Amino acid sequence: MQLYARQNIDFILHEVLKVEELCEDDYFKNHSKETFDLVLDMADEISQKTSLPAFVDSDRNQPQLIDGQVSVHSGVHTFVKTYAEAGMISATFDESFDGQQLPKTVYAASEYIGLSAHNSFMMFTDLANGCANLIATFGTQEQKDQYVTKLLSAEWLSSMCLTEPQAGSSLSDVATKAIPQTDGTYKISGQKVFISAGDHDITPNIIHLVLARIEGAPAGVKGISLFIVPKNRVDDLQVSNDVTSIGIYHKMGQKATPAMHLAFGENDNCVGYLLGEPNQGLTQMFKMMNSARLGVGMTGIACASAAYHHSLKYAKERIQGKRLDENLKLVPSNIIEHPDVRRMLFKQKAIVEGGLAFMIQCYFYIDQTRVNPDRKAYFETLLELLTPVAKTFGAEMGIVSVNQGLQVLGGYGYTEDFPLEQLARDVRICSIYEGTTGIQSLALLGREIFRNDKIALKYWYSEVEETLEKVRKEPKLKIFLDDFEKKLSIFDKVNEHLEKLSKEKDVEIFIKDATTYMELFGLLNVAWQWLKMSEIAELNIHNSDTESKFYLSKIETMKFFFKYELSKVDQLAEILFQTDSLTIFDPNTDHLD
Repeated sequence: MQLYARQNIDFILHEVLKVEELCEDDYFKNHSKETFDLVLDMADEISQKTSLPAFVDSDRNQPQLIDGQVSVHSGVHTFVKTYAEAGMISATFDESFDGQQLPKTVYAASEYIGLSAHNSFMMFTDLANGCANLIATFGTQEQKDQYVTKLLSAEWLSSMCLTEPQAGSSLSDVATKAIPQTDGTYKISGQKVFISAGDHDITPNIIHLVLARIEGAPAGVKGISLFIVPKNRVDDLQVSNDVTSIGIYHKMGQKATPAMHLAFGENDNCVGYLLGEPNQGLTQMFKMMNSARLGVGMTGIACASAAYHHSLKYAKERIQGKRLDENLKLVPSNIIEHPDVRRMLFKQKAIVEGGLAFMIQCYFYIDQTRVNPDRKAYFETLLELLTPVAKTFGAEMGIVSVNQGLQVLGGYGYTEDFPLEQLARDVRICSIYEGTTGIQSLALLGREIFRNDKIALKYWYSEVEETLEKVRKEPKLKIFLDDFEKKLSIFDKVNEHLEKLSKEKDVEIFIKDATTYMELFGLLNVAWQWLKMSEIAELNIHNSDTESKFYLSKIETMKFFFKYELSKVDQLAEILFQTDSLTIFDPNTDHLD
């Protein structure tokens, strides 16, 4: 069973973004629509044959830590091997690393296909891709030669080790130590927690990228460096590098991926290799984390897609209740005929298709930094603004959407007989992974919006205006254009108010409702994507009888999003206009006890 709509992916790539135009650039010149289609076909084939069949069983038979060794589901082994052999991990890398130089935009679409089938399996390959990218970017030639191709071929896999028992969202509190040695290496000592894919039996070595503090380094974030720390010595895989699995977390969801508690250097024999410059660890790691944040947003949307297709199938088949037919007689009906069920299905469809368009738009901006070097700063600024928004919308609305899918199934959705309950458990982590919703919201409002005379916001408005110019030429969309412009006007007033507040009031008053601001901005971004898609649908709706139903569904789903979701902007704005101190901590009048 396919848990995504290929026609929708093709529509976004080829009609909305015209992604094949990227092939005019030398870097992507060996690609075409045909190669893009082959990549998506390959992602589907791998998913259908390897990961999807193991979705339920790998949840019920989760990783085990026995005698210091972690074993994972056999399906993970098969998937990783197949995915790597197909060249999927290395697809976006330079040909010098045996990559295909595939656009990120297309790779993101293939990721969406894989994530909709099995969100947990994809984490192993995504981490290999991300860590290889960091080493390729910041490593010495020796490090590149040693690690990159092995990671991209899945000869070895990797993990990202940031979090410590006392250092979660506050990475400035990282305490893992790195003591310089005379040979240029470092002795690493410390503990890391919640490390996804931190140990397993898939490959003979695991390359950990570890944040640590060099002895004598400055306090806080300015003293954190990044190290390559193999599980086993690279010159002799039979020799341990003193990296120990001391615990495995029993999680709510995504159970096929082990979340590890790792100890480094318990026997004072853990060797690490500095990656990049000293004290630049967070700056370097954020390169991977920003990509990972987009990946988490995509995971939320992909889980929502799977839930939508499961619940849609169920609603078409499940007979329950009666409705009046054309002869005013009560007849048994499939539940998809009931208005409230249709509302829940429409909500899922609106979130999934609008959210996917927003996610892929962000990946398209990444490709634009390459093909438009003179505008690189422009697109990078847009990405800095939109990455936390895309991550948060995908995560939070993915959770909402999956829950709607479960609700369509009623009591059956709450049982293990259908995959909705597993998807509900799996997707829940998305608002926590790679920076919680609260942290992302603080970053958006506290750092991105008003920075450098609001330059990022100005760039965003220019992108939106480009869409609105086209929509203005479609009279049938005028009512939605007017509605969107009214919401933009409200957004303008909110920004004026908050900017003034940031200068006049205590910073806590200014920032207290950052998550509300994030929700509002996320709705505007996805509404923008719906306008963009609907303008193209309106242009093409009469050109083809076979496609007219698809294009009409785009316009109808946009109507739903505007009526039921974008309308929330007014209420959210009212909250943001208030300057009370209800949620501000005051030890003298704390009512939370």
